[in-house]
Amino acid sequence: MRQKDRSTNSFRRLLGEISMLMAYEVTRDMPTQLIEIETPLEKMMSPVIEGRKTVFVVVMRAGSGLLDGMLEVVPGARVGHIGLYRDPKTLVAVEYYFKMPGDMHERDAIVLDPMLATGNSAAAAVERLKETKPRSIRFVSLLAAPEGLSRFHAHHPDVPVYTAAIDRQLNDHGYIVPGLGDAGDRMFGTK
Repeated sequence: MRQKDRSTNSFRRLLGEISMLMAYEVTRDMPTQLIEIETPLEKMMSPVIEGRKTVFVVVMRAGSGLLDGMLEVVPGARVGHIGLYRDPKTLVAVEYYFKMPGDMHERDAIVLDPMLATGNSAAAAVERLKETKPRSIRFVSLLAAPEGLSRFHAHHPDVPVYTAAIDRQLNDHGYIVPGLGDAGDRMFGTK
């Protein structure tokens, strides 16, 4: 994924595959319910993830790249959206959209954002989400920078972060290095 000449299609496909693998890890200890199934030999009670009580919270726009893989593992999950952009001068997160399912106090929220760079957007997204009082919150990213992890955990020590890789640092523009560039631009073929 990190290769700069990777096509948009290939980047999207790989992001979906990685997010599906990460879904298994992030849901490993989530609540389950027993349902009756029939095997080739007999009926039995089998545990399944409480999908209707799970909400994938997409931090727009790049977070949508993680959604399909997550839904492959938990197809019954609800989906919420938080629209944020990072002010290029201050690097502060600015909210422009927020829509969650009802009854969040009965739901486990999994926030999806592929890049945990400065930590400002991630912290702002979780802060806003906490206003809905979900049962639990987890944060999933593809890449993280040590600075972003520190800032995020300073604001939300109660929220676990699941990431595929922790890179070296941030550059002067707040990008993760070595990183992979702007995940949203690479996913959608924009600049």
